[in-house]
Amino acid sequence: MNFQQLFSDQRLGLIPGDGIGREVIPAGRQILEALPSRFNLKFSFVDLKAGFDHFKETGDALPDKTLETLQKECNGALFGAVGSPTVSTPGYSSPIVKLRKKLDLYANVRPVKSLATTTSPIDLVIVRENTEDLYVKEESTTETPSGLSASATKRITEHASRRIATMAADIAQRRQRVRDTQQNNGPSSHHTQSVVTVTHKSNVLPQTDGLFRKTCLSVLSQPHYAKNIAAEEQIVDSMFYKLYRQPSAYDVIVAPNLYGDLLSDAAAALVGSLGVVPSANVGDGFAIGEPCHGSAPDIAGQGIANPIATLRSVACMLEFSGEEEAAGAINAAVERNLGEAKVLSPDMGGKASTQEVTEDVLKRL
Repeated sequence: MNFQQLFSDQRLGLIPGDGIGREVIPAGRQILEALPSRFNLKFSFVDLKAGFDHFKETGDALPDKTLETLQKECNGALFGAVGSPTVSTPGYSSPIVKLRKKLDLYANVRPVKSLATTTSPIDLVIVRENTEDLYVKEESTTETPSGLSASATKRITEHASRRIATMAADIAQRRQRVRDTQQNNGPSSHHTQSVVTVTHKSNVLPQTDGLFRKTCLSVLSQPHYAKNIAAEEQIVDSMFYKLYRQPSAYDVIVAPNLYGDLLSDAAAALVGSLGVVPSANVGDGFAIGEPCHGSAPDIAGQGIANPIATLRSVACMLEFSGEEEAAGAINAAVERNLGEAKVLSPDMGGKASTQEVTEDVLKRL
């Protein structure tokens, strides 16, 4: 897969969505506009609609116009957050899930990293298959003599499993190249070798998870990967246990959609807050940066949402578009903000506003 696009003169879609998405996406735009001129990157932006609030107003959570604009005009996008109904709502479906399918953004990539100065540093990436598993949303409910019976389709294909394993392996190799380069300036990570851990439940689901496991391990056994990547596997329930007990042991984790979703949010607790954990929805040649937090209606409109996850998601988007140096500059500025710990939002124990945190990161560029 080729992510090495020429990224100058870039047009990006901005999709704030619901709740605090409207407060953190402007922070993402600010940091893109503030990137130093040495990167030779120029951006134009188009504001796009999506979300549960838009559904309540119009009956459409993802307007055709938004999708068409992304497909025809944009090189990438930022997505803020989306609210979700707590009860069955006819006609509503998640806009980010639909975007992943329509744009074939088959990988959700979530870096989880603590400060390098912590006693047991965490530096891992969860690579989640984004298009199938139970998230194909094929459910049915039938009447039986003993009451209602509901069922859902869990779909795993060799094609999707192969390409997500390939994505995980490519990420592992790139991370190792970065580590090898930075090693000349002193240790940058506690990892010394690339390791990809395949997560599954094939002991109970030998057909579906068994296919995922077999396909991933087959990809990782290819000579150009096996020469510098160690392949491991872990049953998903013990994966959660070990992730909490020894998170520093993990480098790249690849998982089917449901397990990856759960692991991603759980891993955020290891570094203090969903407000600092980024992600990117990635396909071949297109990426959408998306902070991992939700729409947080309890704090929406107060100007105290943590923008760090969004700023890091901007870096993720840039990284998968071939602009690794610019991505590194953003991540370094965020690291300095968090390391100094003087300008933090309330979820991190501070008192700073969204804009104050953003401005502190901007000045560190």
